[in-house]
Amino acid sequence: MTGESASRTKIKCVVWDLDGTLWDGVLLEDEEVKLRDDMVELIHVLDRRGVLNSVASRNDAALAMAKLAELGLAEMFVYPQIGWNAKSSSVATVARRLNVGIDALAFIDDQEFERAEVARAHPAVLCLDPASAAGAIATPAFTPRFVTEDSRRRREMFRSQIRREDAEEDFVGTPEEFLAQLGMRFTIRAATRADLQRAEELTVRTNQLNSTGRTYSYEELEALCASPDHLVLVAELEDVFGTYGTIGLALVERGMPYWHLRLLLMSCRTMSRGVGTVLLNHVMSTARGHGAKLRADFVQTGRNRLMQITYAFAGFVEAERDGAHVVLESDLERIQAHAPYIEVIAP
Repeated sequence: MTGESASRTKIKCVVWDLDGTLWDGVLLEDEEVKLRDDMVELIHVLDRRGVLNSVASRNDAALAMAKLAELGLAEMFVYPQIGWNAKSSSVATVARRLNVGIDALAFIDDQEFERAEVARAHPAVLCLDPASAAGAIATPAFTPRFVTEDSRRRREMFRSQIRREDAEEDFVGTPEEFLAQLGMRFTIRAATRADLQRAEELTVRTNQLNSTGRTYSYEELEALCASPDHLVLVAELEDVFGTYGTIGLALVERGMPYWHLRLLLMSCRTMSRGVGTVLLNHVMSTARGHGAKLRADFVQTGRNRLMQITYAFAGFVEAERDGAHVVLESDLERIQAHAPYIEVIAP
């Protein structure tokens, strides 16, 4: 293995080579290549856990996709990269299309040269040969604590996202006009016990739109839900292409004269949907409705600058600082209106 560490980031996507890895043989030399049943089983295991699968293969794209379809596997992969580019370029493209950090990817290839090429370009990628894949996939990096409904639907939701992207590419008009015809419904509600497994998963998986980078366990979230001094909110998003699932979480400590937003996060999948401020605006409005001002924790993690910008545009200013931990404050005199094309359903 290359790029492995004892406390590595959770793997969100495994990128597979085809020739000699997913199937025995080379497709351009033998169109009757045989699948490796052990590798196929690992793909299905990952899929059931909510870990995505993709492809990085030096191959004829049309021929390889046709073979995957013939073998009943084409639907298992998101953003497959098949062509003649370097594997490191293909792996980087998968990370970019998924909008995840490169360290959230693993790469499986039977060729040592290909693994070394990816490892040189992207040291944070976990590079594996097929013989060690099963052992690696049994480790915590590939194994979420809970398999939630959103986990089970993750591939389906990303395939819906691909259809959205294809529709947007074909759309004639401005980005705002495209978003306006999606029929987006953003639902905010108090978290219930049934939401807490997904809420824990969100804190573990979300990096770019996470205000503090802190993770919360199921037990911690359960205690906060039971506390009269705290408010735990979850957010869901859907549009004409289907559901995004539970994509937002806010943890609020209520007091006077301040409410304190201890954590705000949104799934990176919503970054281009124009909904990043909806949950924050709701917390701000609710605090103001209770006669309170609002403070918010922010910890710069190296990945969450977009969340810092979100707070700044919402009118938050620095009130306190302790190293990387900043307390921001808003007097709630101005609260941005959300985009008119988003229907917000909230208590």
